[in-house]
Amino acid sequence: MKVSVGAATDIGQVREGNEDSFLVVAPLYAVADGMGGHRGGEVASSLALETVQGMFERKEGSLADQVVEANRAVFDRSKNDRSVSGMGTTLTAALVDGSRVHLVHVGDSRAYLLRGGELAQLTEDHTLVHRMVMEGEISQEEAETHPHRSILTRALGVDQSVQVDEGDVEVADGDRLLLCTDGLTGMVPEGQIREILLESADPQEAVEKLVKVANRAGGIDNITAVILDFSVDGSGPGETKRSAIPQQPTMERPVPPPAPPKRPDITIVGATIPQPLSDASTARGPSTPSPAARPAAGRRPEAPRRSSPSVGRKVGIWAGVTLAIVALAMVGLRLYLDTQWFVGVSNGRVAIFRGVPTEVGGFELHSVVVETSIPAEEAQALALYRDLPDGITADDRTGAETIVESIRDDVARFEQPTS
Repeated sequence: MKVSVGAATDIGQVREGNEDSFLVVAPLYAVADGMGGHRGGEVASSLALETVQGMFERKEGSLADQVVEANRAVFDRSKNDRSVSGMGTTLTAALVDGSRVHLVHVGDSRAYLLRGGELAQLTEDHTLVHRMVMEGEISQEEAETHPHRSILTRALGVDQSVQVDEGDVEVADGDRLLLCTDGLTGMVPEGQIREILLESADPQEAVEKLVKVANRAGGIDNITAVILDFSVDGSGPGETKRSAIPQQPTMERPVPPPAPPKRPDITIVGATIPQPLSDASTARGPSTPSPAARPAAGRRPEAPRRSSPSVGRKVGIWAGVTLAIVALAMVGLRLYLDTQWFVGVSNGRVAIFRGVPTEVGGFELHSVVVETSIPAEEAQALALYRDLPDGITADDRTGAETIVESIRDDVARFEQPTS
């Protein structure tokens, strides 16, 4: 079975850094979504994949064994390096062996199989809301907007040991396998993912389109996708070698959120490329006015004509319109931020914030509304709340208060008794 590969990762529209990593070292492919702050998340995801890759190349253990060792590596680094304390990562990997694909999985990144026009999810999300769906507490529709939907129940690096899901899939000619982080699935509905996978025959074109659509939907998280196309004759465009280190990100304008400010480390997709000058223009030296353009000898050049009053009025009108648009944009942004809520950390304690958990140009787009008495360190000691510093989003203030109460109850429940 021949495999053609496409892979892409992107910073998204909101995050300040890319905490995702991916691995393409045929026949091994993987994605990882780090957590624990910018530096911690980036270290966790890259360290996990580097550990798996190293063991795989040395032929040490099974793929599941390699993931277990990656868990140990991330956990030990988190314990020994205070700058990345509390970090962790998801990991979803596929090992191709002929027509058999062996999958291993921890966290809420996903593996999908497109076959015969139908898209099927192969992995199970290790999240609190998925567990609630399985236990019948909420519906699948409620899970999609639940305030706890970003809380993981299982991840690499948060405990000394980890349970790894694994299984085999038999692939056939024409099958397409997608590995992706939740930066894609959280922004793009499965139906639209299926349409893109069906429309784009080239795997690299397909992953780039998936990233583009996720960014246009808002891009609130890093986005990573790896596509494997299977064929018996190798008629695909061929394998694409990629590094586990995140690529230089690209950015698409989100719709409807306002576009972020220009940054030198971001390449705007679709930017116009200046055309080279023609031979005539490059051969000609500095331009000189033609005799007809020079004032005649002995004559005073004509005084410049005063611009028409109507021109001044037009300039004033356009300036006013521009100011009005800017003012409306600021008002719109303020109204939008006032409707956003999340739970995070303030002064070492769990707190409720209004706004979004990020900053632009040094300005924070959020403010503390309630600072609780719950120590953030105790909450982060629980696997469910390792990502607390990055913010746990809520639909409204009531939802944020519900999250806080859940944290309070969980901290009390798991608190070690004192002797």
